[in-house]
Amino acid sequence: MMLEGATNGLRDKPLRYGLVSRFFHWMTAYLLLWQFCMTIGWRMFGDNKIMQVASVLGPSHKVVGILVLTLVIPRFLWALSNRHQSPVADISLLGRFAKTVYTLFYILMFIVPVLALLRAYGSGQGYALWGLHLVPKTDHIIPWLRTPADRLHTPLAWTLSCLIAGHILMAIFHSVIRRDGTMSRMI
Repeated sequence: MMLEGATNGLRDKPLRYGLVSRFFHWMTAYLLLWQFCMTIGWRMFGDNKIMQVASVLGPSHKVVGILVLTLVIPRFLWALSNRHQSPVADISLLGRFAKTVYTLFYILMFIVPVLALLRAYGSGQGYALWGLHLVPKTDHIIPWLRTPADRLHTPLAWTLSCLIAGHILMAIFHSVIRRDGTMSRMI
């Protein structure tokens, strides 16, 4: 009985997301918002003191990509295992659109970092993180692998950022205009 009560808060329920879903959501949100804020900052301000200081306050671009990739698979599996307990989905046109956007979130959170890893392999540079060789260094350029990764990584990342901005705006809309408790299920 004690174990059942302790795990009830972990799993999703029809009126509220569980602790695990909320952890995955907010950890991914932090990582992606950090990534896009830093990217925008570097593009707007360039390599100045402010951006140099800000960049040491959080994970690097490549680390964020690996962490997002590391989170997206268990996050997807967790969402799949909770699909019958999760808060009821809106079946309106807006609800179906939201479901499509969530599907795109998962696809892009997987594809964008994978493209970066393919680019590292295709450029022959490889990639190591914390002593782990995630992509072997070959010193051989593979154009058919590198070129698509070069061309798709950035536009798909910006597509993801636009979807995130829309997601944030819709969360505010649900909270302020509709007042339907959508945000309270995830907070």
